[in-house]
Amino acid sequence: MVILRRMGLAVAVGIVPDEETDAEERAERRAEADALAVELAMEGVRWREPERGRVPATRAHVGSFSYSCLHTLRRVYALLDEGRPVTPAAADTAEDDAEVVESVSLMFESHLLNHSDCEGYYVPAEFDDPLFLPPDRVAGGGMVGSCQALLAELRICAPAIGIRLGPDGALSDAEADRVYELPEDDPFSTETMVWLTLHEQCIASIASGRALVFC
Repeated sequence: MVILRRMGLAVAVGIVPDEETDAEERAERRAEADALAVELAMEGVRWREPERGRVPATRAHVGSFSYSCLHTLRRVYALLDEGRPVTPAAADTAEDDAEVVESVSLMFESHLLNHSDCEGYYVPAEFDDPLFLPPDRVAGGGMVGSCQALLAELRICAPAIGIRLGPDGALSDAEADRVYELPEDDPFSTETMVWLTLHEQCIASIASGRALVFC
């Protein structure tokens, strides 16, 4: 399991830690991953975290952020979904923006919006809408998202916050470096920081077959 922590919400790839971890903890995490797999199977989603395998290295990103930072990117997606212009977040539009986010969230279709702020999973499997599994069996209130669907939503957000993707939706190394090095006074510095973190962890999750974990 790779966890990159800086502040607030940490984003990890992998539920089960590596073999150097204490055997008891590893067994507990394996049971956690297997319980998630069972609940997903009941919804028709086939996924199980691999026993072994390297998580690919990711490009420069912070790895974690505050909960309020996550909400700035959710705001961008909600505004786009409602066909509204995306402007930098401002105090005088905060109430209206919150109503837009709530309205889109209540459609229960967005993998970015319909997820816990502080725990829970995205799994590298394709399914249309976020899943709501038994909250007493699955962390994060039972909300589970698809990494592939989250990645698609991130790509929708990218142009609105100044991130340039290739024709195939890929992020070049040069663009990843540019986004990471944006100054703090850039109007979308927070949104791009969160975007890059989630984008890179989605890519690593899909490549490795391991869950993306909020913790």
